[in-house]
Amino acid sequence: MAQSPSTSYPVGMDLGSWISRRAAISPDRPALTFGDSTMTYGRFDDRINRLASVLADGGVGTGDRVGYAGTNHPAFLETLFACARLGAVFVPLNFRLTGAELAYILDDAGVGTLIADEALAAVIDSAAGDVHVSRRIAVTPVDGWESFAELVDGAQPLARAATPDPTDTALIMYTSGTTGRPKGAMLTHGNMFWNNVNALLSFDTNSSDISLVCAPLFHIGGLNVTTLITLQKGGHIVLMPAFDPSAACQLIEKHRVTTMFGVPAMFLFMSQVPDFATVDLSSMRFFVCGGAPVPEPLMKTYAARGLPFAQGYGLTETAPLALVIGIDESAAKIGSAGSKVLPLSEVRLVDASNNQVPVGEPGEVCVRGPQVMAGYWNNPGATAAAIDDEGWFHTGDVGREDDDGYVYIVDRVKDMVISGGENVYPAEVESVLYSHPAVAEVAILGLPDEKWGEAVTAVVAIAEGQSVTLEELRTFAADQLASYKLPLRLEFVDALPRNASGKVLKFKLREDLG
Repeated sequence: MAQSPSTSYPVGMDLGSWISRRAAISPDRPALTFGDSTMTYGRFDDRINRLASVLADGGVGTGDRVGYAGTNHPAFLETLFACARLGAVFVPLNFRLTGAELAYILDDAGVGTLIADEALAAVIDSAAGDVHVSRRIAVTPVDGWESFAELVDGAQPLARAATPDPTDTALIMYTSGTTGRPKGAMLTHGNMFWNNVNALLSFDTNSSDISLVCAPLFHIGGLNVTTLITLQKGGHIVLMPAFDPSAACQLIEKHRVTTMFGVPAMFLFMSQVPDFATVDLSSMRFFVCGGAPVPEPLMKTYAARGLPFAQGYGLTETAPLALVIGIDESAAKIGSAGSKVLPLSEVRLVDASNNQVPVGEPGEVCVRGPQVMAGYWNNPGATAAAIDDEGWFHTGDVGREDDDGYVYIVDRVKDMVISGGENVYPAEVESVLYSHPAVAEVAILGLPDEKWGEAVTAVVAIAEGQSVTLEELRTFAADQLASYKLPLRLEFVDALPRNASGKVLKFKLREDLG
């Protein structure tokens, strides 16, 4: 009997094949709505292939990095999938960063081709001397940039797609570190695939789902909680350029949306829309919340309208799923990040010696599974510090497990602040504020905030004979830091509390100011 030829890779696991295979199955199904325009899977697949040809004609091939800077737009997803079809690496950029911050990432990743919207093209041009990309393509017309629309419309579809191995890097997603310098998490084709399988086995995504995507796609949460899994299943994405609470409610009603991912602040703002009580949200199956647990009062507000939450905890480095709490468990486990038992991955809590801690004791949250990143780009030292010899990724978050195996995040090893779903790393902000002439000492920490979850708070010891206001500090740092990193609160102390080795005792500041 003749044997069929074997393949060296699992068919359909590579990211580039997801839309082509879905288009072959259901070419006329709606794939993506943006504004008043809806693309079918067939049209979406064709545009991806044309863009892949454009990139290939410009010299992009296996392993080359292609950057994207801009608010949510179909071109973001087209670029992601086009890169994958060439075996290239997609590098999404935070559109809130300054020109200097973007220039560092572009240089660190070695991005050769950059696609940007009009606003981000202007930011990039403002840092022209520090940006060394060889090709610039603008989603909307920009002087000195090639036109995305003209290139794609004039291209022939890619004749033959590459078939990357599951271990090949598909994306480099940058996440800030405690040193203040961003680190690029290398997410493989396999990471993205197995994260979605893990998610499908944890909570349901249907081919009939219509998911509203309004969280930024450059975040792993916006990209890979409902967006990619819905497309992989053949569902329909309704994409917003940026989150607007009133518009989100209207789009849910208009398109009969069934799922949506967001951070708690987004759901809070939606609940405060004047017509929230009357807008038709009956199509919603559930909301997915990440970044922080949903506060009990907010859960009750949505529950009164029959709208449940599924919750999860994850990181860029885990693509992102690490803990999940289902719709039927959220009310009973308020404040929990989720169960440590997932179908395809595992979580444990360890002490400083990497020993598992007893139930009820605090320990660092560690994750192991096929969704854990390959490592940090060009940073073997950071990779070795984060992933131990047994494959456990050390998150830097401290959790406490209850008797039922649910984990509650109680602190952060790295003192990271999460404000409005954005990660803010104190060292980066502190290094900027220290250069202000009125600042003798400064510590950045997160203090509870009803609106943002945590407020970025600057605790300052003033230099002799000087004075400074919150607004002055914000203005001083505005051209060096993204707006979400700027302090929302300013507190004064005579001197920062320190231990015998000189380390600032931030827990003491939290106790005093919290």
